[in-house]
Amino acid sequence: MEDMDEAIAFYEKLLGMKFEGKTGGFSVVRVNDSLVLDFRDAEPGMSIQHRHFAFAMTAEEFDAVFGRIRASGVAYGEGPDKTENMRGPGMTQGARGRGKAVYFRDPTGHMLEIKTYDGA
Repeated sequence: MEDMDEAIAFYEKLLGMKFEGKTGGFSVVRVNDSLVLDFRDAEPGMSIQHRHFAFAMTAEEFDAVFGRIRASGVAYGEGPDKTENMRGPGMTQGARGRGKAVYFRDPTGHMLEIKTYDGA
């Protein structure tokens, strides 16, 4: 990642994840009891392939995370092609059907989606 410290702070502050330290050249960020994200520093000249990560959560978790996103001033949007229109949440198709979703980017440009299927 281009700025590992900034990215880790972003995931901790907005998404409530926990940085667990570095191991084997990776920075480990815990999502929950059974899932971690391993971030690796890019080597000089290495191009980073930007990806889309979606996080399904309960309606309560969604509201809390979306509140932190809005409060932080991070640009967000209602759909994958509208990540910075400051509208949302939108209703989009996901792995479990249609659900309420918000799209935004992390400091390295990866597209993130938070989604809840509760009450959709």
